[in-house]
Amino acid sequence: MSENIAQIVDGVVNGSLKDEDVIVWLHSIFEKGLDQKSTITLTKSMRDSGEVLDWPMEWKHLVVDKHSTGGVGDKVSIILAPALAACGLKVPMISGRGLGHTGGTLDKLESITGFQVDLSIAELKAQVENIGIAMVGQTDSLVPADRRMYALRDITGTISSIPLITSSIVSKKAAEGLAALVLDVKHGRAAFMSKIEDARSLAKSMADASNGMGIATSVVLSTMDQPLGCAVGNALEIVESVETLCGRGPHDLEELVCVQGGILLSASGVACDMEEGALMIHNSLNDGSAFERFLKMVDAQGGNSDDFASDYSMLSSLGLLDEELISTEIYVENKGWIEDIDAMTIALACLELGSGRKSLTDNVDHAVGMIIQAQIGDEVEVGDSLIVIYHRGDLPEGMSESISSAFSLVGEPVEIRSRISEIIR
Repeated sequence: MSENIAQIVDGVVNGSLKDEDVIVWLHSIFEKGLDQKSTITLTKSMRDSGEVLDWPMEWKHLVVDKHSTGGVGDKVSIILAPALAACGLKVPMISGRGLGHTGGTLDKLESITGFQVDLSIAELKAQVENIGIAMVGQTDSLVPADRRMYALRDITGTISSIPLITSSIVSKKAAEGLAALVLDVKHGRAAFMSKIEDARSLAKSMADASNGMGIATSVVLSTMDQPLGCAVGNALEIVESVETLCGRGPHDLEELVCVQGGILLSASGVACDMEEGALMIHNSLNDGSAFERFLKMVDAQGGNSDDFASDYSMLSSLGLLDEELISTEIYVENKGWIEDIDAMTIALACLELGSGRKSLTDNVDHAVGMIIQAQIGDEVEVGDSLIVIYHRGDLPEGMSESISSAFSLVGEPVEIRSRISEIIR
């Protein structure tokens, strides 16, 4: 079986297998699944279908990354990577673009004027060595098998196979030459896996494959019923990321950053345990060192760190919002406590405004989006602000009412719960 898998992956890359042959094989995996050993073999074969990054012996144990299954307002990577670098780790983060209601890290970063996400392997490695961090898109030389396989999965309805998801994600992370990895697998109504049981199955598959390839891997299961943080939309999420890098971020966002960072610092031996590592990440957000590392990355990748030197608490100061944008504010109609904010409703509205892609070829409007003014647990009065929408032209008919309906209020105080459901080591 293992030899067959390796031969098939070779055929996918060198073109000796026709599309119809690959599709038959993908359908077989989709319908019958793969055992753990075969999933690891598939993942290794995909990793080895292209270049695998190697790092100097003296610090290769410090090379780490994270992966999230995606969500609404999920900007953790943009904060976590500089914080990890500030704490002494090396982060060659290779990210993707958004599709559907899930935002992509690359789209957020490209909100920064001049920021380049297309680096060569040599440029990526040099930047990681020099400043400890690079955040880039996938290069042609890394995991070429995945590009063809994913395209065929997309058109054949075989996307939601756990072995195929596992091999696609983990092979790309393994190609980075990682010593440690943390996976953020989300569950809830705006997550890829709505049920925690399904998220747990995917988490176990990815962790088993990654650990089976020698990467110290842990998983955080987190909820994606409500948007993460306050900002949804590419440029707005950069603003909130900067706020968090300066110690002024929303609690739920900072919690995920600190916990995931603590896990990686512990796995790398830089911290004694997750708790000490989480404190190190928290300190880097408050002493300026994480923000400083972010600014170095911006300069190194073609942006201008001076854009962030003024009063970064003001949206206009970053130059990230188009002056032609229109803002529409939605207000509280009944007093009470915010019990719920439907992430999917918010996400679909932002998608309709142009913040995301309905297909891979769509262009993204980086500036549009929303800022949530009232969070879960807040007590609100009639006339208080719920959310501000940044858009172009008139809002689509019915959007204001739809967004307002995303907020559920109750007549008594609401308990604020952690977004973290489980941590799997």
